[in-house]
Amino acid sequence: MAGERRRLINVAYRLLSSVAEAEDAVQTAYARWYALPHSRQEEILSPGAWLTTVTSRICLDLLGSARARRERYAGVWLPEPLPDRTEWSRAGRADPNGPAGPADPADPADPADPADPADPADPADPADQIVLDESVGMAFLVVLETMTPAEQVAFVLHEVFRYPYAEIAGVLGRTPTACKQLAASARRRVSVARPPVAASGRADVVRRVKEAWESKDITALVALLDPAAVMTADGGGMPGTALRPIEGGTRIAQYMLAIADKAPGLELLERMVNGTPGLVARRAGVVATVASFDVFDGRVTRIWAVRNPEKLRPWGGRAG
Repeated sequence: MAGERRRLINVAYRLLSSVAEAEDAVQTAYARWYALPHSRQEEILSPGAWLTTVTSRICLDLLGSARARRERYAGVWLPEPLPDRTEWSRAGRADPNGPAGPADPADPADPADPADPADPADPADPADQIVLDESVGMAFLVVLETMTPAEQVAFVLHEVFRYPYAEIAGVLGRTPTACKQLAASARRRVSVARPPVAASGRADVVRRVKEAWESKDITALVALLDPAAVMTADGGGMPGTALRPIEGGTRIAQYMLAIADKAPGLELLERMVNGTPGLVARRAGVVATVASFDVFDGRVTRIWAVRNPEKLRPWGGRAG
């Protein structure tokens, strides 16, 4: 049981795009397990599979209600950005034994797995357990948001965690064939995305964007942005946050420089965001914005900027 929590957190975050909601879903699943009579627990051949099914069902229910909440959200809703383990340490939540390498979320025997969440002595924070790979990249999570809840569950469980359709059928209450069709539909949405850019190439472009922004060189900034680039900001209703996506490289560059003029003392830092190179804007030592980038052919095609303070909690209010 102790080894399952990491896997469950990884599944739940990919479905809910929120650390807090993922943790709540996993805690609820464990609570249901411990509420079972001991005789019933002994009848369950694979507690891990049982927990995964229950967690996924909880996430499925939450996804349905989340759609309604996000329709009432002030502006555009974006997934919660995550720092890597090193950045999480900088936020003051370091493992006392030092950072560990990423663990396989599907490996319940991983020795790095934290203690059972029911154990009050467990110091592990859920955000520190999420394996940062392409399946938590902002571009990927944004695409997941376009799927129906059933498509999301089928796709994440099968394509990311390699669960067989027979098990997914038990989660969704559908036939394995229907689950396969849901995953195929979701796969078509993902397939339209451009191929990922190597981290080194992306980091170089992001670094040059930072330098152009800091020097207020609008010509250089426009050259780094695709003419059809789109910038989306999530401020959760914060003043000054664009409520609608900004389209076009020139308009985005003008918007970025306007922000620089209105926020003197704003510091830009190169940081890994959801496993890919991004930028963190800090003012007076407090993280104000976390930005993710999609890059193609040497130019930025998408920018996702999260300003909602509630979504920046995993950063600990500090970026370095």
